[in-house]
Amino acid sequence: MSEISREILSVGDLNRAIAASLEDRFDTVWVSGEISNFKAYDSGHWYFSLKDAEGQIRCVMFRGRNGQVGFMPQSGDLVEVSASLGMYVPRGDIQLTIQTLRRAGMGGLYEAFLKLKAKLAKEGLFDDERKREIPTHPRSIGIITSPQAAALKDVLSTLARRAPHIPIVIYPTLVQGPDAPAGIIAALKAAEKEQAVDVILLVRGGGSIEDLWAFNDEQLAYAIADSSIPVVSGVGHETDFTIADFVADLRAPTPTGAAELAAPRRDQMLQELDAIMQALLQRINQRVEREAQTLDQLALRLSHALPNPDRMREQIQGWQQRLNQAWFVRMENWKRNQSHHQSQLEMLNPQRTLERGYAVILSKNKEELHAVRKPSELTVSNSYQIRLAEGQADVEFSEVNPVETK
Repeated sequence: MSEISREILSVGDLNRAIAASLEDRFDTVWVSGEISNFKAYDSGHWYFSLKDAEGQIRCVMFRGRNGQVGFMPQSGDLVEVSASLGMYVPRGDIQLTIQTLRRAGMGGLYEAFLKLKAKLAKEGLFDDERKREIPTHPRSIGIITSPQAAALKDVLSTLARRAPHIPIVIYPTLVQGPDAPAGIIAALKAAEKEQAVDVILLVRGGGSIEDLWAFNDEQLAYAIADSSIPVVSGVGHETDFTIADFVADLRAPTPTGAAELAAPRRDQMLQELDAIMQALLQRINQRVEREAQTLDQLALRLSHALPNPDRMREQIQGWQQRLNQAWFVRMENWKRNQSHHQSQLEMLNPQRTLERGYAVILSKNKEELHAVRKPSELTVSNSYQIRLAEGQADVEFSEVNPVETK
């Protein structure tokens, strides 16, 4: 191909082609190095270089990403970044566009954090169903933190401003270092044993992942989940997340935020009480007025409904006569029924049959008597009793001749 026919690229086209080639060639890469020439612009974007003993490369981290870092980098910091490789076309500089930035050496801790988080989530410690409700008007508030922590001062000042009437109980403990988890667990158990508070604030100021690692302890997570007292977690800054935040009944972005979530504002409560009082007074006045009107209506109806004494006496006499008449008719009916039943019983009396000339022959069998109904029941070996209209006689037959009836 001749020189004339070969395509001639502009510098911009060449840089764009290089940028596209780099983007296609490299996926997201992890790079470690030392920050150099760090600058944070008013736009919120960060610009710096990463370097080591063998080279350096320009980096940019835009505002939407760096808000999740949790600390302000400085020149000289050793960091690890995940980034896409590209080129800044106007200057022809190869650069890293950073998505994630963390302090060097944090990779192992972060992996351990994710592993424990997944395990506890599978066990259901993060489920909303098991989280306890934070009381809206606690009678007392417990604080678990270090007495020397700056977070304690912020929490106390916030509670004093919002709800000075609520008593506060401090459970001091370490909040950093290898002994911190056991201390926090002991403070939780002490609060449960005393049952002196309605809600617990677990607070600590911001720091690196190493500083906050005590709040990623597995045993502490179980202790928070098993606590009978609701726990509000306010650990670190808004971008800091620990296992304690996920297990707690409520997560606050900061220690001050935890105090604000746990304590109602005193002036707001007074306003609410005043509004309730006004509403009650209005309801009471409305009820009194309504009942007074009802009383007037009843008094009016009573004045028209008062009975006439003479008319009442006449009614009583009439009711008495009707009652006596009804009772007399009922008694006559009872007497007639009694006479009828008596005559029926008289007709069925066996004695009346005997008086008409009949007799009853009773056979004696084992000291028991039973009526003889058939001639075949008469024998010469048995004794019999004959009952007549005017007495009875015991007899024995010397001869029995049954007579056939037609």
